[in-house]
Amino acid sequence: MNKPVLVETSARHVHVSRRVLDILFGEGYELTKKKELSQPGQYACEERVAVVGPKNSFPAVSILGPVRPETQVELSAGDARSIGVKCPIRESGDLEGSASCKLVGPKGEVELKDGVIVAKRHIHMTPEDAEKYGLSDKQIVSVSVETDGRSLVFGDVVVRVSPSYALAMHIDTDESNAAGCTPNLMGDIIA
Repeated sequence: MNKPVLVETSARHVHVSRRVLDILFGEGYELTKKKELSQPGQYACEERVAVVGPKNSFPAVSILGPVRPETQVELSAGDARSIGVKCPIRESGDLEGSASCKLVGPKGEVELKDGVIVAKRHIHMTPEDAEKYGLSDKQIVSVSVETDGRSLVFGDVVVRVSPSYALAMHIDTDESNAAGCTPNLMGDIIA
């Protein structure tokens, strides 16, 4: 049975806590929605911040909303190397002992002791999708993608199941470029 999944590229971005948003943009600041993302309730914001590492920086990294309990910076491995940050590959939210950086906004700056990760490639799916595909939360699968001259199989893909998700696989820009991914690319889950 085919188990198709939309493969989306997740570029570098920042999720901010209320405390960090207040420091970077001013007390009580509210994020400005720019566009909806594929995951319900998630959106790209007009606001951008500088992500500063020991070697270099990215001057205008998108913030994704809404505000989260913890601040998290997601980079590709190539991004991390270019600014001199040694990031672990982690699932979103697994931040303890991860890499550090500085965030700079128009009103202030924050030194993050940890919170910088390379996001582990993952598939968002609803419980109904999981049942249909015979998969479970935290299961590790592979996903095959057919592209022009760069087809490959992504291994070590974690399945994340929640009723608040929409079916999609997320990979970073390094992974997307390696496979020659294009918009609306469909992959096939290999359990």
